[in-house]
Amino acid sequence: MQEQEIYTLINKYYTTANIRNIKLLQNRIIIEISGITEDNKITSQLKEELNALFPQYKISIIYVEDKISNLGMQEMDKWKIPQVKKIIGIASGKGGVGKSTTAVNLALALAKSGKNVAIVDADIYGPSIPTMLGYENMPMLSADGKHFTPFNNYGVQSVSVGSLINRDTPLIWRGAKACGAIEQLMTQTDWNNVDIMVVDMPPGTGDILITLAQHVDFAGIIIVSTPQDVALIDAVKGVNMFKKIGTPILGIIENMSYFVCPHCGKHIDIFGHEGARTAAQKLQEKFLGSIPLHTNIRAGADKGTPVVATQQDSLYTKIFIDIAAQIIQQL
Repeated sequence: MQEQEIYTLINKYYTTANIRNIKLLQNRIIIEISGITEDNKITSQLKEELNALFPQYKISIIYVEDKISNLGMQEMDKWKIPQVKKIIGIASGKGGVGKSTTAVNLALALAKSGKNVAIVDADIYGPSIPTMLGYENMPMLSADGKHFTPFNNYGVQSVSVGSLINRDTPLIWRGAKACGAIEQLMTQTDWNNVDIMVVDMPPGTGDILITLAQHVDFAGIIIVSTPQDVALIDAVKGVNMFKKIGTPILGIIENMSYFVCPHCGKHIDIFGHEGARTAAQKLQEKFLGSIPLHTNIRAGADKGTPVVATQQDSLYTKIFIDIAAQIIQQL
């Protein structure tokens, strides 16, 4: 059973549906959908197409109530973040798709476009911004004992929970405590006239992500995915979650899109071909660009020398600059 085909087909009829679960039970496929009102005519058409796609199975579609379907309508107190004009979030449906690497290089590309940029590492359980920006193991300072002083590497202001703990120390925090730490970093840092703040968000669609979306006045969210089916399934869930909460989507980026053979120059689609572009079209969201899989991007992140800062004339830097220009235009 190809779950991605089911997601694609359902999104053809219900672009804002939240596909809660797909179960294979003996000879039956059970699909749970929330966030929409059932339309009998559409359900019949959807079942007909699914039966044609999977003739060996019986199809059951169950419409369930979504617990977060009304979150966007609730009045939530927004965190006060002085000296910051616009905030964008970088999110992903799952980990391991290069979200943080993308966030860092995109922040640097926005800065190269003439904007005063900050980045907040809100990936509370896997903070990697200190490593990627070259200030790992450096303690955070405070000039007045009340506000953090942000690091300023490569012309970008930044803070991370990774600077508050030892690198090898696991954070065993529940959602409320984790969100409290992120709120402190964002609201109690002495930011200097920031045009665009980039927030590297936790992967998935969990409690911390929802809290951030409700309390931070985001100008928009960027979803990062690979072309791989398992990544795209979770990316679609992420897009639909933010739509439910009422947070605008700025677009989708396909990371690790292809590999360029260093010997013959041929493009090799290791993880699939243009899956994120196709998903963006189905979801009626903007596709921002494709970032190739290359050792320079990975090595730069590991060494604290991001490719946009250190290889200014490279193809990869030009791709990030182009994506940054699209984001600035939307903002």
